[in-house]
Amino acid sequence: MQRRRDRTEFLALIALFAGALVTGGAGILVRLSETGPAATAFWRGCLALPWLAAWALIERRGAQPAPLRSFSGWLSSFREPGFWWAGAFFAGDLAQWNSSLLLTSVAASTLEANLAPIFVALIAWLRWRERPTRGFVAAIGLALAGMLLIVSPKFGSGGTAFLGDALGLGTAIFYASYLLAVARLRARYDTGIVMFNSTLVFTLLLLPLALAQKFLPDTLTGWAILAGGAAASQVFGQGLIAYALAHLPATFSSLGLLVQTLGAAACAWLVLGERLSAVQMIGGCVIMGAIVLARSVRKPAEVAAADGCRQLT
Repeated sequence: MQRRRDRTEFLALIALFAGALVTGGAGILVRLSETGPAATAFWRGCLALPWLAAWALIERRGAQPAPLRSFSGWLSSFREPGFWWAGAFFAGDLAQWNSSLLLTSVAASTLEANLAPIFVALIAWLRWRERPTRGFVAAIGLALAGMLLIVSPKFGSGGTAFLGDALGLGTAIFYASYLLAVARLRARYDTGIVMFNSTLVFTLLLLPLALAQKFLPDTLTGWAILAGGAAASQVFGQGLIAYALAHLPATFSSLGLLVQTLGAAACAWLVLGERLSAVQMIGGCVIMGAIVLARSVRKPAEVAAADGCRQLT
């Protein structure tokens, strides 16, 4: 039984890292987009909906609870407040992050957004009494130190860059709330329906903001960038993250998502010519060490307690 749990967690960890690396490149697509920041976020959700609907339909034929196997049952799932909260939190996340990416460096903005572990641990502690261990707090500190090493050459200074950094920090609060909402939804629903319902909600919420900006791209390349963002970031990246959150505590998962900054820095190097320095490469190694530490300090009893917390409604 323990071996099966370890194997499941290992696969979930791989899914988490893969999803984090893919979504880490989302900032590059926002930079290249021909639409406004909120409009880019809207199209990310809108163009992903058909794929997510197909995903949810395939899952509905499998082990989905009986009430969700009918179309009316699927519609009734929107009575679950968690889907609305998850969609609202992600709408706030994308609206602020996309704006931040246009005002400061990609690496700095991604780092600030991924300060979410601090807020995840704080919310879980205050709301569900899921107090982090000292070892986990040390791992968070080590991971943040690694992130600082990665983005230290790229921090914005003054003017619009300062506003971009502030928006990036605000993004972290919304992202933390989204991670916790999805983790609790995944205790009751399969990945496909969680992704479709929450994506539909945030897409509808972002539409008014999107219409107030440049809404349509000018070229086929612009449409390809939007489609790529929807497929890579929302369907593949966030889908893998949502799957992983069903098998890993939200606090540990959010720490692993700091890998997004490493992915963002690598993509910025390849696409925008923002080369990684020796200090940044060291930072990447520090991050991996922090993730290993976070996993090693978790005791079986703590794992069970975290799993029990995610089952609460």
